[in-house]
Amino acid sequence: MGRKIVFVPSEFYHLYNRGVEKRNIFLNEKDYDRFLSLLYLCNATEPVHLQHRGSTFTEAAQVSRKDTLIDIASYCLMPNHFHLLVREKEEGNISRFMQKLATGYTMYFNTKRERSGSLFEGTFKARHVDDDRYLKYVIAYINLNPIKLIEPSWKETGIKDRKKAEKFLEHYRYSSYLDHLQQGRVEKCIINPEVLLEYEDLHNFKESVTEWLSYNHPLQG
Repeated sequence: MGRKIVFVPSEFYHLYNRGVEKRNIFLNEKDYDRFLSLLYLCNATEPVHLQHRGSTFTEAAQVSRKDTLIDIASYCLMPNHFHLLVREKEEGNISRFMQKLATGYTMYFNTKRERSGSLFEGTFKARHVDDDRYLKYVIAYINLNPIKLIEPSWKETGIKDRKKAEKFLEHYRYSSYLDHLQQGRVEKCIINPEVLLEYEDLHNFKESVTEWLSYNHPLQG
């Protein structure tokens, strides 16, 4: 069954997918590192080249790209799924990027685990982010997603320990949270923060996140 959504240039989209049968798709740090490498390398008009299975993100980040297919604004990797906030640059680029990403990671994962078949639960899912308010919500939703690892029901009941959650986010490497805080780490090259400069929440990202963490009502979606 085909996807009904049409990707329009200059528009934002929330993309996500999870492992088939809800299985974990990231089993160790090397898996996360490979997916991060692919987020960077697949977002290019030229073919993807990884020298060997053990390539690190630091090595991947040294590869120069002529042009990107899409603008990645935010991302988060969780044990059995991932979230991306992206902006389409040219018609067909989101689909092209996601095909490269899913194929590259599935080949890596299956080779490493000596398995075959699909790794992801069908074609990736997508939601059009069609207004500024929803955009700010999705930015918060994606970057706060890792809190589920320490408070599994936070999306339904709200965050119980704000300080603990904030501390956890500051040490979680597999999302764009630290890059929005301008930490200056090597992974910052994955996202293009310039596409979000006009949204005031990102001028004061820390304050914005604190407001979400303190909010009595949970994030849902």
